[in-house]
Amino acid sequence: MITDAVFRTAFWVLLAGLWVMRVYFMRQVRPSGERPRLNRKTIEREGRGLFIGRTALQVFLGAIFVLYAYDSPWLRMFSISLPDWLRWAGLGLGLGGFVLWTWTQAALGKEWSPLLQVREQHHLVASGPYAWVRHPMYTAMFGVGIALAFLAANWCFVLSAVAMIVGFVVRAPREERMMLEAFGEAYEAYMQETGRFFPRPRMLLAKIRR
Repeated sequence: MITDAVFRTAFWVLLAGLWVMRVYFMRQVRPSGERPRLNRKTIEREGRGLFIGRTALQVFLGAIFVLYAYDSPWLRMFSISLPDWLRWAGLGLGLGGFVLWTWTQAALGKEWSPLLQVREQHHLVASGPYAWVRHPMYTAMFGVGIALAFLAANWCFVLSAVAMIVGFVVRAPREERMMLEAFGEAYEAYMQETGRFFPRPRMLLAKIRR
């Protein structure tokens, strides 16, 4: 029971850290004067089905976060018996995801947007984690989603993590098409040098040898 309380605390500390980090970087974007705007074009780029699914997942996550906070008996029905070592590994994965997510946000700066849109005077970011992969933020989210599922040891969070991963795997090529339209050959060359979610082994070795 004590160990479960430790994992529950780690769950909320990780989530709080992510919230503070996101708020901080969102405030950095605002002075640029180019706030993300949801409109028909951004929804069509993502796909209506994917947009609706992502919105539904956010609502579902909000609901289970509340139930988890109150230690709801209904949510406990979906508990999983996981070994402690796996839950500790989940914490490590979550911390790694947090670091990568923070690094990604810092590299993006004012270019960050939660929507599929390219702003005026948008610059192609190919530094920091973007020197290795095209979607490091999605990779970080994968890690955090899996980490929260392991820490909570609950099927509802596992389902949420799987749905999130599938959603971003589908979304990534659509985002790349948008970037190709905006940056043309520069982005095409960039795609040849990077992996989508993880570094390409050949490129990874080449960068290490430099």
